[in-house]
Amino acid sequence: MRVVAPDGSQVGVKKIDEALWLADQLGLDLVEVAPDAKPPVCRMMDYGKYKYEQSVKQREARKKQTRTVIKEVRLRPRIGDHDFDIVRRRAEEFLSEGDKVKVTVRFRGRENERPELGHRLIERLIEDLDDLAIVEQAAQKDGRTMTMVLAPTRKALDLASAAKEEKLAQRPPRPPRVVVDEVVDSSVEVVDDVVADEREIDQVATTDVVADEGEIDQVATADVSVAAELDAIDDGDDGGSNAEDENT
Repeated sequence: MRVVAPDGSQVGVKKIDEALWLADQLGLDLVEVAPDAKPPVCRMMDYGKYKYEQSVKQREARKKQTRTVIKEVRLRPRIGDHDFDIVRRRAEEFLSEGDKVKVTVRFRGRENERPELGHRLIERLIEDLDDLAIVEQAAQKDGRTMTMVLAPTRKALDLASAAKEEKLAQRPPRPPRVVVDEVVDSSVEVVDDVVADEREIDQVATTDVVADEGEIDQVATADVSVAAELDAIDDGDDGGSNAEDENT
């Protein structure tokens, strides 16, 4: 197999055992990058680091991707001017956010026999949105509905980007790291105080136990002394009674 160094330089054609030995000496992995080549090409690299770098690149690429969002506005062939202005403003708002707009015209009853009403309405909307929209999909009639898709122009995309930057600028700043450190330090002090209090409680409890044991020992010793005195008195009484019996 053909072996490639980590910097891209050619090491040469080596046997598998020799290539594995070289990679092991450098503390690297031997990765096959071109299995269909003759001979196959392997590269010495840190495979874990390589996978991490690839995941970072994919994450950055996903951040730069723009999601295509299609929002819909609905019209009627005999819509009033006021309602038409409301629909137009909604379409302007969607386009200014960088979204595509699907325009749907619904026909009812005999309106379905006059599709030119829908075309006339759609052309009026296109003229009003000339600065913000371009026709991505022309108007098509399917049954009782007529649909058209509008895409934002460069001006609309610039407005969407400016609005996004302004929103990010208005976001409140994150608290400084020093505040977090102070919170952590105060929590450590609280823990130290709790441990000290527990130690004092343990010392007091131990002292009380020792004192109680000492008092118990003293009481037990006093009881033993009293019992000995009582035994001595009993012995004396027994001796006196025996002497009286002998004299009798």
